[in-house]
Amino acid sequence: MTTIVGINCKDGVVLSSDKRASKGFFIGSKETQKILPIDDTIAVAIAGQVSDAEYLVNAVRAERKLVTLQRGFPLSVKETSKLIANIAYNGMKSYQPYYAEFIVAGVDQSGPHVFISDMSGAVSPEEYVSTGSGSPIAYGVLENSYHKELSMEEGKSMATSAVKAAMERDPGSGNGIDVLAIPALLAPTLSSN
Repeated sequence: MTTIVGINCKDGVVLSSDKRASKGFFIGSKETQKILPIDDTIAVAIAGQVSDAEYLVNAVRAERKLVTLQRGFPLSVKETSKLIANIAYNGMKSYQPYYAEFIVAGVDQSGPHVFISDMSGAVSPEEYVSTGSGSPIAYGVLENSYHKELSMEEGKSMATSAVKAAMERDPGSGNGIDVLAIPALLAPTLSSN
């Protein structure tokens, strides 16, 4: 139970989350980090079972570094999202699913991108997205406020408002808000020799 939000802005991406980790009706932690950087250009927001999500993100970090060393340039945001989805799909097919959902947001040479992936391995690009128990409430804010020319500063404010609204009504969300913004200026340029 949680609320995570991802927003694609004209000059970057924004991820936001609450900090509560619940165990049924018990609050297990009030300081959970649900936004995990992959590197300087990509981060993942997690919802679901924290241990599964952290394991999968750590595996993707390692695989992404390995592929970057092998081919000489990093995976794109889409490729990183697909890597997460493929690992999740393999877990589901081997009857050992990862009980987690992911919002992957980052910037690459083609611009800012936001993707959502679930435990089945499905992945889809989104302009804005939310998942977790508070997502129906967060979507009310996102759908009312999003526009194509949204700046990253406006995106941070909107993401904060969406998670804050969810925390007001969803018992699985609470204890503060984390926000991470990645500007498009960090996008690596592909050079050829």
